[in-house]
Amino acid sequence: MTASQRVAGLWPRRWPIQPFREPRWANQEPTYRDCPPALIEAAGKRASARPSGNWFVIGASRSVRSDRPFGTTVGGTELVAWRGEDGEVRIGPGACPHLGAPLADARIDRGDLLCRWHGLRLDGERRGTWSPVPAHDDGVLVWARLDLLGREQPTDRPVVPERPDAEVRIDAVATLTGICEPEDVVANRLDPWHGAWFHPYSFARLRVLEAPQGLDVPDDEDRFLVEVTFRLAGRWGVPVLAEFVCPEPRTVVMRIVEGEGVGSVVETHATPLGPGLDGRPRTAVVEATIAASERPGFAVATKLAPAIRPLMRHTATRLWRDDLAYAERRYALRSDHRAGAEPRSE
Repeated sequence: MTASQRVAGLWPRRWPIQPFREPRWANQEPTYRDCPPALIEAAGKRASARPSGNWFVIGASRSVRSDRPFGTTVGGTELVAWRGEDGEVRIGPGACPHLGAPLADARIDRGDLLCRWHGLRLDGERRGTWSPVPAHDDGVLVWARLDLLGREQPTDRPVVPERPDAEVRIDAVATLTGICEPEDVVANRLDPWHGAWFHPYSFARLRVLEAPQGLDVPDDEDRFLVEVTFRLAGRWGVPVLAEFVCPEPRTVVMRIVEGEGVGSVVETHATPLGPGLDGRPRTAVVEATIAASERPGFAVATKLAPAIRPLMRHTATRLWRDDLAYAERRYALRSDHRAGAEPRSE
């Protein structure tokens, strides 16, 4: 018996961090047989059939401030967001109605946008051709309702996933952009089988326990249940049971249902930005990690949230740099097939 095996045998099972053994990366059990393309395709179709109310995530709640505007583009529509003196989020077209100046470069004065080109003041109410769009701030993310883009029955509020209590959580939001469509981001997240192969630095001992198949799946059964160890360092990690669900077409939620941090979620939101200069679509991946724990020490950790958030963002960004390559590759192959070309080898 090796020293590591002796340590594993003596290590208390109630502790969140556990030693584990695993084969060499190349000796893992292959997972390709368990994730046929049709299974992932069906999961994406089930997600796309759910209503969104025409709501799109535009960014982190902390990014929309009262001292400077936040500019973005959704579906080719330029938007600007800011907070009024009452702290409420306001969102509207990103071009000044006078001569089209970028309102993302405006100044905020007494809760109003003040255009830098000629001083036109916008208070968030309709002015000429400039008309606000419905906005929602859920405390972690900001959403805009774009009815012409969504083309669904509008709703008063977006579909916000269930989250841990705000008093005992730490949240962080990472945003990246890829050359793909929202469906490619969703398909990536609905393929948990790639975790330990493509991200061995973060995941180990991954096993999919449940995977719904076909298009006719009841909502309460439409989840992927995964057993996985989040690697901390070497062969030390945190084993959990997690589920993956899609509450609406452009959102995938990973929720810990057993193990350390029960109730913690990672929300992946895919927002179409519109075509780039090359004519190909751009999609923003806005990922919110919302961590919680019942352990007494976590209350202390929440006081250190400003120092912890950058580490959480770094982890999410590292994973999505890899996963955007996956999503972009999926889009490239699909667009080549649409054009009748042979798939590119890269």
